[in-house]
Amino acid sequence: MLNLPLLFLSIRWLDVVDIFLVAVLLYQLYKLVKGTVAIRIFLGILAIYLLWKLVSALSMELLSEILGQFIGVGVLALIIVFQQEIRRFLLMVGSQSPFAGAGIINKIMNWSRTAGESEVNDNNAIIRACFNLSRNKMGALIVIATDTELKYHASTGDQIDAKLSAPLLESIFFKNSPLHDGGVIIFKNRIKAARCILPVSDNPEIPANYGLRHRAAVGLTESSPALAIVVSEENGKISVAKGGKLQNDLSMDEFREELNKLITEIEDIQEDQEAS
Repeated sequence: MLNLPLLFLSIRWLDVVDIFLVAVLLYQLYKLVKGTVAIRIFLGILAIYLLWKLVSALSMELLSEILGQFIGVGVLALIIVFQQEIRRFLLMVGSQSPFAGAGIINKIMNWSRTAGESEVNDNNAIIRACFNLSRNKMGALIVIATDTELKYHASTGDQIDAKLSAPLLESIFFKNSPLHDGGVIIFKNRIKAARCILPVSDNPEIPANYGLRHRAAVGLTESSPALAIVVSEENGKISVAKGGKLQNDLSMDEFREELNKLITEIEDIQEDQEAS
């Protein structure tokens, strides 16, 4: 086995790979908690740990015992405190895993699907609906799922499972409609559910003038690869959230371009699933 001599240390190639993988893992964890209150909590826990090491070195028995008891349940406390971040990390790992594709299973389960039934979202229907909602200043929150159906979030609302169309979207978000509160989830050109409760982001960088629709759009896309569309009820402006990032006040051309990018991404996912 090849070793790299360094003073009195012996470093193997596997050690280099190990360090690299740990660095990648820490970087991904940092990206997950960056810009959230979780990073401040982590720094607080780190400060307590360093203080515990200091008082232990100075033989301050009482304070060392108190801090030691706190550190002793640190793993459980970390799981509780960072519950959302751990969930987002596992979702990220699962969505990029080679086992995430369900190509063969989908072929078996959907063998009876009609050949002419499209699984690609009708962008024109979404654009027409958002244009009319924006013109009439009717608020809307539309989630377009990519590789998963978001069943957990869909289960919090009313199940619809209807073919996507502009009139149906507009009727859902009509101000007097009982379904206009919450979000609509679209998957494979079908409106799966309406009035869905979505997770709200706690990112302090989101401007204070944004309402719950914008925060819910950011919150959902922080933990899933979906795209969220927000139509402001106050000014009719259209915003798009992807990967936890919010693009504000899009023109119709910019909005169409974002949807076309998503269509390309969905088609790539479907090709990967069929090949698996």
